[in-house]
Amino acid sequence: MEHIRLGNTSITTPRNAFGVLPIQRVSFDQARSLLRRAVEGGMTFFDTARSYSDSEEKMGYALEDLRERIFIATKTQATTGDSLRADLETSLRNLRTDYVDLYQLHNVEQVFRPGDGTGVYEALLEAKEQGRIRHIGITAHKIALAEEAVESGLYETLQFPFNYLSGPRELALVERCAQVGMGFIAMKGLAGGLLGGRSRAIMAHMLQFPNVVPIWGIQRPEELEEWLGYMAEPPELTPELQEQIDADRAQLQGDFCRSCGYCMPCPQGIQINQAARMGLLLRRMPSDGWLTECWQQEMERITGCTDCRACVGKCPYELDIPNLLRANLDDYRKVLSGERSVS
Repeated sequence: MEHIRLGNTSITTPRNAFGVLPIQRVSFDQARSLLRRAVEGGMTFFDTARSYSDSEEKMGYALEDLRERIFIATKTQATTGDSLRADLETSLRNLRTDYVDLYQLHNVEQVFRPGDGTGVYEALLEAKEQGRIRHIGITAHKIALAEEAVESGLYETLQFPFNYLSGPRELALVERCAQVGMGFIAMKGLAGGLLGGRSRAIMAHMLQFPNVVPIWGIQRPEELEEWLGYMAEPPELTPELQEQIDADRAQLQGDFCRSCGYCMPCPQGIQINQAARMGLLLRRMPSDGWLTECWQQEMERITGCTDCRACVGKCPYELDIPNLLRANLDDYRKVLSGERSVS
């Protein structure tokens, strides 16, 4: 597996990194086993966030004695200088370290700049001067904000959703990062799980972009071993894999829910991040788990949608969520009645 330098930072890592969000769902000892196995298998870049409940604490518990072998990236949703300082203090304590290799502003709603009145960027520079953070990054889900961040010249890395369903504008974003020496960290490589079972095609596609470091959300040992398997033998983009990619693009590109969850909670209790993509889940995953009485009740909550459109305002992809929900409910009912097959 090729090692690359992340933009112009001092971080050099395999193009196969660990997204630590899912370990909040497992025990401390399970997380420790996963994370240490990842290091043993050659992973060196680990990405977490202050908002991922106990993910940072589990990283500190698991990797404290391996600190010099790894790069730690974490994030803050702070919107003031003081709240950023407080978040950083908490992160350092949780991670059991005195510095973070990459500190990122998390899912921003604005590109923070010096002198903008928030004090956020000034606090970042202060922490960097103190040696508490080594590099400054930014993450976004809205492409206009990502583009603005790249052109600002203020950030050393960008984390943004990227996979083989990404369109021309996302591809141009990756290329622009390469041109300006900005590291590109690819999240949502599996498109919110819709590309499950496609790891070989996904990795082969990612490796076509020499400046991209993908992070994989890993929760189970078998998932980790699948990604570690590509360390020694990175997959090539064969005609067979390209055919698979083309078929997925034909089915999935466009307006589909990525299950990021930023639209939640719904005032009517609708589980938007699953309900808005139920038709795709039924087609692409074992359907029995989605046709239970419990999920039938959850899907029927869609009838209570009041079109308040609060979800639309929060959706990074600007989806028309109420109509997407109704279309998925209609599809779901057809499957239940036998009018449509899930095959």
